[in-house]
Amino acid sequence: MLQEQQIIIGESPTFLEIIEQTSRAAGHDRPVLVIGERGTGKELIASRLHFLSPRWEQNFIQVNCAALPDTLLESELFGHEAGSFTGATGKRIGRFEEANGGTLFLDEIASTSLAAQEKILRVTEYGTFQRVGSNRTRDTDVRLIGATNIDLPSAADAGDFRHDLLDRLALDVITLPPLRERRGDIILLAFHFGQKIANERHWESFPGFSEDMIEKLMAYPWPGNIRELKNVVERAVYYADHEYEPINRVIIDPFKSPYRPKPAESKQIKQVSAREPDAPQTSLGPGDFNSRVDQFEKELLLDALKSNKYNQKRAAKYLNLNYHQFRHQLKKHGLKSA
Repeated sequence: MLQEQQIIIGESPTFLEIIEQTSRAAGHDRPVLVIGERGTGKELIASRLHFLSPRWEQNFIQVNCAALPDTLLESELFGHEAGSFTGATGKRIGRFEEANGGTLFLDEIASTSLAAQEKILRVTEYGTFQRVGSNRTRDTDVRLIGATNIDLPSAADAGDFRHDLLDRLALDVITLPPLRERRGDIILLAFHFGQKIANERHWESFPGFSEDMIEKLMAYPWPGNIRELKNVVERAVYYADHEYEPINRVIIDPFKSPYRPKPAESKQIKQVSAREPDAPQTSLGPGDFNSRVDQFEKELLLDALKSNKYNQKRAAKYLNLNYHQFRHQLKKHGLKSA
């Protein structure tokens, strides 16, 4: 099934370097990793890798690994036989079979379990796999593209991602710059998104933005990158009263309000707190070094979470850890679901 390639827009030097690297990588047939913050356009780069490759006429299959629990992900990727698990009334081909001859894009690949990673490694190295509930080995010819917003070498060092799979996928690594590092593209992108919404509203033309709005767009750090910019511009054009006057009103944070509810406490931490009430302080003997260290680390983690309203990314920064290291510590001390 041939799909349409989406437009990639930008002219800043950092962006053009990425486009050049992507074009070079599209020419070979090996796996590629696409790394970048949320909203930086990893899906568009993966699409470009496929449509510039010799496989461009074959299927381009996308799977969001984070959207599926481990129990369903393996069935989604490799397929299953009838009766292989409860509810499996018929056989189903997986995405590796569906993408045969083409490209399989695994978004959020870092969220996969180690068991799933082992199977992905095998099919990437040998082109063979087995459906869930089957002993028959099947062949497939797939070019794999993986994407994530975390630092995979750190994940591998923490034991949450297989080093051998990382080595296999890292023949070519394309790291996308955040929008704040390609500021020259902000207004270019904003005009593109604005024109699309103006067309949807059946305006005769797009009037552009006022100088004040341009200054606001340029001054904002865009933590959500291109996706956030798109949402902000769409909101501004939809709320505009006149199609012949430059867009002037911009709402960057739609949640900003004096009546906004207080930040919600993490359900996960609530469950942990209810399950593990604070233990009474006891005097530890000389042989309890490890217990003291564990308790100290746990108290540091809980204090960081409480001090940052249970926002894990801010809590990680608070402890001078990266996000993945922080989550590994939570898992180590039983403060999150495994």
